[in-house]
Amino acid sequence: MSKVICYPRCCKPSAYDDGTLYFEVFSTPEENLANVGYVGVQIFKELRISQIRPSVPAFDFLMIAMGVVSADKAVLRSECADGWTRQIELTVYVHEHDKWLQEKKQLEEMLRFLTGDFWTIHFKKLNIPICPEKDYPLRNNDCVCLLSGGMDSLVGAIDLHEEGRNPLFLSQIVRGDAEHQRGYAASVGENNLCQWSNSVKKHGRTENSTRARSIIFFAYALLASCGIDYNENGRKEIFVPENGFISLNIPLDQMRIGSLSTKTTHPVYMRMLQNIWDDLDLKVDLILPYKYKTKGEVLVECKNQEMMRSLIFGSTSCGKYQRHGLRHCGECVPCLVRRAAFLKAGLKDDTENGYCVEPLKGSDSQDVAAAAMACIEVQNQGIERFVKSALSFCDSTEKSKYLGVVSRGLEEIRMLLMEYDVL
Repeated sequence: MSKVICYPRCCKPSAYDDGTLYFEVFSTPEENLANVGYVGVQIFKELRISQIRPSVPAFDFLMIAMGVVSADKAVLRSECADGWTRQIELTVYVHEHDKWLQEKKQLEEMLRFLTGDFWTIHFKKLNIPICPEKDYPLRNNDCVCLLSGGMDSLVGAIDLHEEGRNPLFLSQIVRGDAEHQRGYAASVGENNLCQWSNSVKKHGRTENSTRARSIIFFAYALLASCGIDYNENGRKEIFVPENGFISLNIPLDQMRIGSLSTKTTHPVYMRMLQNIWDDLDLKVDLILPYKYKTKGEVLVECKNQEMMRSLIFGSTSCGKYQRHGLRHCGECVPCLVRRAAFLKAGLKDDTENGYCVEPLKGSDSQDVAAAAMACIEVQNQGIERFVKSALSFCDSTEKSKYLGVVSRGLEEIRMLLMEYDVL
């Protein structure tokens, strides 16, 4: 069991145990110890710049999310018995201690699904309140929309604008994406972007799998929703523009079930997160407008084709984008899905800076091989045999829709592989 404690300055430990990892939230620790790091040092400043006063439950969820991403970064999978599955005991501080105790089991189950690890969460009550209390006027935005800098989030921004909505965009600052995020938000409005950072710092080696990374994105979106008013139904909406093929992320082969199958917007994760928020009476709805669409269909059905085509090639899809000097590798699964989407939409792929690997024939990428084998398996045995039990979470009607998404998504990839003589 790996122990991680995340604490604000007002609750810092009187002594530090050598066998525990510590993270100070919102400030840089005074102690220079090998097992003490920090997270979220800019968020108070960023909330002031964005003029948003968070609610107490939203702020508590932020502190929990920061604890989760810190632990996810700090605890190395390579040091676990099976080289992957971790047992993490996380302690976090919250204002509403009793409310969160009621959510403990559901939160642990959600994190188990999200990261593939065993989580034990301990809540401690803050001895003094630290949630910012300065009030600001509510913004005139009518919803919140995640804006990552990727293709789907760009189309999501365009579609909401074309529908007459006025979204407040929420972005995490990522090297290589920040300028594009600002450009995308500016293309559909003004003063409509919260661009916040999430910096987890620790001494020594860090874990790169980061399966929990999306929880901080949703925590920030929940904070941003505190800056807008409720709609006529007494709710607030957070749009999560992600295509269904990527959200489901069905393993392309049996070797990808654990380490290569992320669940950052998976329907089960989204449902569990929504349940927790509903239990806390936050009155905020997570909406995935493209959950039954492939990436190619998202492009084809974009409601302003001219705007989309003028901006889409600066978007980022590759999971190794920074490692390749702000270039797409061209052969990881997200790159294959991206390239297939352009082909589906009949667009010449003018991705900025091109791909590190342009021709796919002869590629030694395991992802290209897995994609090819998946296409062959579906062709020979059918889509249901390929999916197996991956859709057991949904009813028959929803299963049929998701089967369609997976089938059409793989067909887009098959057409790409045929285009490059891989199949």
